[in-house]
Amino acid sequence: MSEMSLRSEEDLCCIICRDIFRDPVVLSCSHSYCKACLENWWRGKQIPECPVCRRRSSKSDPPRNLALKNLCEAILLRAEQAPAAGRETLCGLHSERFKLFCLDHQEPICLVCQHSDAHTGHTFKPIDEVAGKRKEELRKLLRPLQQKLKLFEEAKGECDLTAEHIKAQVRYTEGHIREQFKRLHQFLQKEEEDRIAALRKEESRKSQTMKEKIEALSKEIAALSDTIRATEEILGAEDVSCLQNSRTAAERVLQGPLLDDPKPVPGALIDVAKHLGNLTFNIWNRMKNAVPYTPVILDPNTANDELILSDDLTSVRCGQRQNLPDNPERFDFFRIVLGSEGFDSGTCSWDVEVGEGADWFVGVSAESVIRKGQHPSCLWRIGHFNGKYIARSLSDPSEELSLMGKLRRIRVYLDWNRGKLLFFDLDTDTHIHTFTHTFTERLFPYFNTVSARPLRIIPETFSSTPS
Repeated sequence: MSEMSLRSEEDLCCIICRDIFRDPVVLSCSHSYCKACLENWWRGKQIPECPVCRRRSSKSDPPRNLALKNLCEAILLRAEQAPAAGRETLCGLHSERFKLFCLDHQEPICLVCQHSDAHTGHTFKPIDEVAGKRKEELRKLLRPLQQKLKLFEEAKGECDLTAEHIKAQVRYTEGHIREQFKRLHQFLQKEEEDRIAALRKEESRKSQTMKEKIEALSKEIAALSDTIRATEEILGAEDVSCLQNSRTAAERVLQGPLLDDPKPVPGALIDVAKHLGNLTFNIWNRMKNAVPYTPVILDPNTANDELILSDDLTSVRCGQRQNLPDNPERFDFFRIVLGSEGFDSGTCSWDVEVGEGADWFVGVSAESVIRKGQHPSCLWRIGHFNGKYIARSLSDPSEELSLMGKLRRIRVYLDWNRGKLLFFDLDTDTHIHTFTHTFTERLFPYFNTVSARPLRIIPETFSSTPS
């Protein structure tokens, strides 16, 4: 910038505020100031005088300098319309690039500003040096926010996955509900058809019996009616004729068979009680054979993402990793799944088919079990690991079990009140192991497998015959 243009730029600045004139006024001495700056300068002074030449102003309300006002507004408008990058890197007063940073005013300045009265005696540093320090400070302040943002983005991603999984669960569950009810409807429809058919069969049989009985009675009635009518005709004839035919009529009556009195047919009516008595109970009693009951149902929301559960949630095997939400209930390291219902009193038992699978565990887990990471606690279980049958509880070391043969079916028996967890070999009806512990919280059936062969909860057989 030339000295003339620099001087012209300075002539457009108010000597009081060191900024471009805003609403300038002119004194009788020809010096101009911002109207607000001059009023502040005069406030508290008894004599209104020029801040520069100290000449007394003849007017307390000096006139506006319209020409200077229009020129300054044009310059300000041009500065506002200039590109943002240019406004940030160029001095608004001198249109010079910022080179220094005033530590006193905490603002960037150009080399011309350094020598102005506004920055007399101030301390300056190169702008890139100050900017480097400020950027590092901002980076330190930004790091926690960036980490927090990452956590929120990960949480949102998990919520998005959970929302999609909820929809998938609803579609899956609704489909199986409809399929189960379809089977129940088919069963009930077949039951209805069979019972109506039995009713019609009884109707046909008993109707045929009554038809035959009616036909036999009709024949007897016809024969008797003929004999009676012929005898009555003789009785109604004249005496001579009656005497002539009476012997014949008497022989006819005496020669007819001596019929027994007709008797009602026993059991002729429909056995309504057999068809309607305890109808719904009898149907339900038959249904139990078609609809098995399993005492333990697996909770898919707890299953590790490498476990595959059967559609009826009664068996589990290890398979390919699935894209499942990492919800708080799910085990994320060990291939564990829990039963859906917990127990905190009384006794309960369930049978598990372990088959030929290797590396599995069954037992119970406390509700407070640690589900994330490699250190699950509060577990009581037996299993097959590295070719050996072992028992493990809490943080105690493993105990090897001495068994005569291979385990294929196991009964788990929990007596919560007495603090006992027992295991039995169903095939040999022998006791395997017992854990003794004072239980203080809800316990859930526990299953752990890394085998492609499933662990299966065996359906329970029960009697519904009333006592």
